[in-house]
Amino acid sequence: MTQTTVGRLRVMGAGVRGAHVVERVLPAAFGEVWGVMGDLEGGFGDFQPDMRSVRVLRVDGDRVEALARSRYGLRAHFHGVLRPGWCWLQSRFLIVGMAAVTEGEGTRVALTGGVRVPGHLALVPFGTRRELEKALTRLGELVA
Repeated sequence: MTQTTVGRLRVMGAGVRGAHVVERVLPAAFGEVWGVMGDLEGGFGDFQPDMRSVRVLRVDGDRVEALARSRYGLRAHFHGVLRPGWCWLQSRFLIVGMAAVTEGEGTRVALTGGVRVPGHLALVPFGTRRELEKALTRLGELVA
């Protein structure tokens, strides 16, 4: 894992109109931070403000398929990649991107995601940055 993991998320976020990437260095070891972030069926729902549950359906190497349910009752069928320090999941209507890398004595975390418009490379920008900032705050509290 190198700083390029977070850089890759910045590039992918920049390629999606309306996407925001938020970053923060958390004062916790990479293993602790990614232990929460990469646990899709457990810790992920604890720090993502709008996730109620995620159920992993299939894993094939670093490829993952999962069903998610939001706190508002909406469902998403995700396909993507999950490996240490990197996660990119897409459904018909949602994108979730996460990256983490050791930085000094802490861990740099970057998040992007939101609601996408089917058939367009765009995210609906309303509230996205605020939700991502809230997720980083919750994650920081979980690993403190």
